[in-house]
Amino acid sequence: MSTYLFRVARWAFFRRRLVLAIWLILVVGMIVVAGASGGKTNDEFTIPGTESQRVTDLLKVKLPALSGAQTTVVFAVPGDTHVTDAGPKAGIEQAVANLGKVPGVVQSADPFQGGPISQNGQVALGNLQWSAQPPDIKDSTLDLVKKAVAPAQAAGVQVEYNGSVYPGWRVVPSELPELVGLIIAFIILVITFGSLVAAGLPIMTAVIGVLTTVMTVTALAAVMTIASTSTTVAIMLGLSCGIDYGLFIIARHRDGLLRGMPPDQAVGLAAGTAGGSVVFAAGTVIIALCGLAVVGIPFLTIMGVAAAGAVLLAMIISLTLVPAMLGFAGDKLKNFSRFPFGKAHSEQIARQSVEDPEKAHGWRWARFVVHHRIPVLLCGVALLLLLAAPATRVQLGLPGASSNPKGDTSRKAYDITTANFGPGFNGPLLVVADGVQSQQQVNQIAAGLAKQPGVAASTPLALNGTTAVVRVVPTTGPSDPATADLVHHLRDNRTAIAAGSGANVLIGGVTASNIDVSSKLSSALPVFLIVVVGLAFILLTFAFRTIWVPIKSIIGFLLSVGAAFGAQVALFQWGWGEKIFNITKSETISFLPIIMIAIIFGLSSDYEVFVVSRIKEDFTKNGNAVEAVRRGAGTASRVVTAAALIMFSIFVAFIVSPTPTIKAIGFSFAAGVFLDAFVVRLTLVPAVMALAKSGFWYHPQWFARYVPDPDIEGEQLQEQLAHHAGVAAGIDAGEAGSSTPSV
Repeated sequence: MSTYLFRVARWAFFRRRLVLAIWLILVVGMIVVAGASGGKTNDEFTIPGTESQRVTDLLKVKLPALSGAQTTVVFAVPGDTHVTDAGPKAGIEQAVANLGKVPGVVQSADPFQGGPISQNGQVALGNLQWSAQPPDIKDSTLDLVKKAVAPAQAAGVQVEYNGSVYPGWRVVPSELPELVGLIIAFIILVITFGSLVAAGLPIMTAVIGVLTTVMTVTALAAVMTIASTSTTVAIMLGLSCGIDYGLFIIARHRDGLLRGMPPDQAVGLAAGTAGGSVVFAAGTVIIALCGLAVVGIPFLTIMGVAAAGAVLLAMIISLTLVPAMLGFAGDKLKNFSRFPFGKAHSEQIARQSVEDPEKAHGWRWARFVVHHRIPVLLCGVALLLLLAAPATRVQLGLPGASSNPKGDTSRKAYDITTANFGPGFNGPLLVVADGVQSQQQVNQIAAGLAKQPGVAASTPLALNGTTAVVRVVPTTGPSDPATADLVHHLRDNRTAIAAGSGANVLIGGVTASNIDVSSKLSSALPVFLIVVVGLAFILLTFAFRTIWVPIKSIIGFLLSVGAAFGAQVALFQWGWGEKIFNITKSETISFLPIIMIAIIFGLSSDYEVFVVSRIKEDFTKNGNAVEAVRRGAGTASRVVTAAALIMFSIFVAFIVSPTPTIKAIGFSFAAGVFLDAFVVRLTLVPAVMALAKSGFWYHPQWFARYVPDPDIEGEQLQEQLAHHAGVAAGIDAGEAGSSTPSV
């Protein structure tokens, strides 16, 4: 593989104008297609095969008027005013009439015609029933909803919205996190390379890959349902992996230049060595992300495929566009930019990594870890287990209005409704009775539902033929575990609730759907973990030709992801980070554990591959296992540290998002990357490998005989290049200063 990557990189180097033109045409073309498609992401979560989905499908056939989206309109008046006063009442009635004329609205419930009005007379709830599902309702239509309520607002009535769709419900991705992350990444790269050219190249190529991915997702959103979180995750991984992969290859390339190698040979050797690590690292990330498909949840499958596409593009760009851009840069990468401060230090560090690497801080840390490997191992594992402890008390659920920022209209509507009616009015259940014979039977079923513990109210909504719908209001909020218990209780006792009518009773609605999502995700987690870990185990075993690398990698991943998840539970679910992150404590997002496993496992394998490949490269050359750990980990530490800090900064930047879901995802990814890179890969991994010594690299003879060697560390490539006189001189000059090439 290393020889193939060497040839691809040199081809791109010499045909750099063609390669650059191809990528620019691709990204511009996708921008045009995305703009013409008009695609938009959304936050609808559905799971085929669940009871709540069967309710939706049944209503589409039997009662289509109740199968679409719903909007709750909250009318509130201040002070001693009442909604029944002449002015507010007239304004609300006119608003309700206007809402009924909005295209797509099949029913606009008037709160003064049997609708909910609070006991203090200051709040009334209106309800809009749409004929279409949330993704099919355009923002322009929702703008008409805002105009329709103008008479009520003119009468001094506060109007807020909640429900499955409402004005402002779509999450509009902010460019601020990406911008902040890129700025921090650029600063880290400048410090790492001491060169503006070298620092700018990986960012530029990563942006091209991310832009292509996002435009592709946007175009596909015009023909399929794609969650807005998919774009965010794709951007996170596309930027972080794109910059990291470019960093590894550019750093190795510049080391070759500093050793005196010709630029074309240096870029080829960089691709053949560091590029091999990039391929296997990206492969593990892609496997983990595509593994989300085994969960059987459409929005997670699409999220995983979108993110995997971003990583795949990042890998391809690092092996083609990066070498092409290095061709444009030429010998400029050997130059150090003139900064007001730090130029001499940057140049000293860069040359030291080539000529005298043992003086670097990374080598000192590696020596410390190897020398004190037993206490380091014990302390590191204890720290991670302590951080992971809160994960044992996780409470899963989907994000709702209660966790939105206090300034959001859905949060205002939620708080007003809770204070005046009770939390259950924010998440009513839809109970469908299929097979009823009369309105009397429907009333009996509604009465039976009202007697169930945890039910605040039960009201028949509609009857069409033999299918009826009853609206059930729980006493608890939609995110409360007691509401989930109520849903399970109603399903377990559906025969008694049917009251001998012979009807088939199904429990659905948005709240029940969210509960079904969480339940399905929890049950799918073990299967997903087995599939992803199993495939990655095979890939890493093939890459390093020993089972101990994947075993160690998997154990380290479980420790780091457990610690990151535990920290997320403490800060977001328990509320320890309420003031830090400006959030309201709420349940842990139900799909967070699965995407954390997918992404953190993939990224942890990145660092595992980059660190262990350098250790194996040294061991192959010198045969001393303990010294190989010290030299390999020391050599890899500077670039891995920079890569991890870049990825960490990009994830952290998303914590500034106003959306609680994005905050939690950004923090969890950032914590997972930080702990995995610095505690596991640069600390625990060298400690374990130093304890295992040469036994770590054992593999049976049949394995060596039947399984091809991918040459991930590029040893075979370097042996081939050594036969070429010009290249041999460059390599020999470099090896005179260091027994181990630097990434």
